[in-house]
Amino acid sequence: MTLQTEFDFTLPRGYVDKDGNLHRQGIMRLATARDEIEPMRDPRVLDNEAYLTVILLSRVLTQLGDVSQVTPKTIEGLFALDLAYLQDLYEAVNFGGSEAIAEVEAAYKTAGAEDKPVPRAAPADLPGQVRHRRVS
Repeated sequence: MTLQTEFDFTLPRGYVDKDGNLHRQGIMRLATARDEIEPMRDPRVLDNEAYLTVILLSRVLTQLGDVSQVTPKTIEGLFALDLAYLQDLYEAVNFGGSEAIAEVEAAYKTAGAEDKPVPRAAPADLPGQVRHRRVS
């Protein structure tokens, strides 16, 4: 049995780049301990803890359409619905397994097209923050 480390996704609305191109398909990889630890030293996170989400997602998104490199600036440019989707997907990919991933996909499947509210998979501890388990 092999461990799946990368997961395809489709954003509900999509990222619009500076040239107006829409990017919806992407790949998220499993987060490493380093992915969660290193951003804690970043001055932007020290200044605003919610920015941890932006940096974490920019580290684990290996592809987003034709965007050459996903950076924090790319994540900042996402629509709120897409950011919420990626937060829920991050949680499912790293802590929930295939059933949780399927639930996230189902919850957001038609959200972007219909402009309807999406029930979140779990309530966020802080608005705009990736919810991840803390090791005690």
